Amino acid sequence: MQSNQSNQLQDIKQTALFNAPIQKVWETVSTSEGISSWFMPNDFQLEVGHEFHIQSPFGPSPCKVLEIDPPHKLSFSWDTDGWFVEFRLKEVGNQTEFTVIHGGWKHDDAVVSKPNEKSSVIRERMANGWVGIVEQRLRKVVEG
Repeated sequence: MQSNQSNQLQDIKQTALFNAPIQKVWETVSTSEGISSWFMPNDFQLEVGHEFHIQSPFGPSPCKVLEIDPPHKLSFSWDTDGWFVEFRLKEVGNQTEFTVIHGGWKHDDAVVSKPNEKSSVIRERMANGWVGIVEQRLRKVVEG
């Protein structure tokens, strides 16, 4: 599971194919209301450099929009441990392939500050979490 010699953890990558047009999926993953409907409450704005907060179970997480390429890509920094989250969208006929990448993980023994647990534990928990968030919650919103 390591990506290099320093025991840095690999990015989490979760992909799903939705029975929804790319524009509907984009609006659901690139607006504050849309993100709240399947992920967590936030004060997101679709603007590079915009600083916002996601209301996580551990309290507000500071974030910053890093890159926007409508309707194909959105990335932002998440919290204070060097993480980034990237949403990639690809049109596949009348469906949309959606991929989330959660990266910026430190080495497996590094402690993630808010939950005060090792990166390897938090990464595994979040990898499982992203599966449910994408496959169940986001799918329900965009296909509903």
